[in-house]
Amino acid sequence: MKWLGVLGLVALSECLVRIPLVKIKSIRETLREKNMLRDYLEKYPYNPDRFLNAYYQPPQVNREPLRNHLDMAYVGVITIGTPPQEFKVVFDTGSADLWVPSIYCNSIACSGRNIFKPQLSSTFVDSKWRMKLRYGFGQMSGRVGYDTIRIADLEAKNQGFGLTRKLSGDLMEFSVFDGILGLGFPSLATKETMPVFDNMWEQGLLAEKVFAFYLSSRKETGSVLMLGGVDPTYYSGKLHWVPVSQPSYWQVDMDRITMNGTVIACSNGCQAIFDTGNSMMTGPSNSVAYIQHMIRATATFGDEYLVHCDTINTLSDIVFVISGFDFPVPASAYTQEEHSGLCYSNFESYHSDSPLANTWILGDAFLRVYFSVFDRANNMIGLAPAASSL
Repeated sequence: MKWLGVLGLVALSECLVRIPLVKIKSIRETLREKNMLRDYLEKYPYNPDRFLNAYYQPPQVNREPLRNHLDMAYVGVITIGTPPQEFKVVFDTGSADLWVPSIYCNSIACSGRNIFKPQLSSTFVDSKWRMKLRYGFGQMSGRVGYDTIRIADLEAKNQGFGLTRKLSGDLMEFSVFDGILGLGFPSLATKETMPVFDNMWEQGLLAEKVFAFYLSSRKETGSVLMLGGVDPTYYSGKLHWVPVSQPSYWQVDMDRITMNGTVIACSNGCQAIFDTGNSMMTGPSNSVAYIQHMIRATATFGDEYLVHCDTINTLSDIVFVISGFDFPVPASAYTQEEHSGLCYSNFESYHSDSPLANTWILGDAFLRVYFSVFDRANNMIGLAPAASSL
């Protein structure tokens, strides 16, 4: 359980009623007698000092609305500079750097996008540092600058970010966003920069060292990034906490993947990365090929797999077992119906040259099913069924 050892509730003050001394029951004692203590603590796990007085109010949760673009990308708005210049970005837990197109970029992929103009910002500071990043479908290279970044009501000063000079591959050619804002661990970040989330924490802007995602399904509005706290109305049941196995990516130990009680992948245990910058569920080619066979998907052009739409209701859940917890994903989530009436599998294989070829990436197809909390204070990830009524 998260916050193990620090979830103590402070008893109410003792009250003197003449003689003898009378002790009022604490909240903990009352909840324990009613068998409600465990549920209460698991519902409100994220601040060890939250119960220091009876008038505690949950910390302000800073919310950034995200636009769901066809279940392929979730895009929010940030500003950079003084006066602010606006950019649409993907908030990506699979990387740690922030970058946007700049006036220095001459790549075709930069055309038609919001471009950062450093000469128009009175708070911009240039540097000699360079940034070069590689993603699954392309590369970004540019220079590092420092300026004021704003997300929701939060303003981080002296934030390092990349001013793009070149974009290559398919990274941006058909995207609906301008840049990427990484929410991974600092070890992934470019030298001489600090991830935006860490910078906000260091500047005292966040009540708690957590952020969370609620990702809508097949609906453009409703998705949200929460910074500095968690709103429990966005999930049902209780959060299950799993430890981060390697604090660079948001990576955990996965026990196995099953279907109808039979192991279909990760039979000897494997690693899994939670990645909001990936729309699919990506894994080793042999394992993914077997899963495609199990869900009766057939290969088509562009490494995509088609599933007969009229069979989706007959397909069983695929269960990801992580740290002993079962996280079932229904067929309605691991397939996707396009406007053409065709249904596609949301599983894909790694590219052959990927350095993570033995690791699973659980992207938006998984995270739409489960509300996710990323706890940097304790290096834990909390997962609970996403609320369906929002």
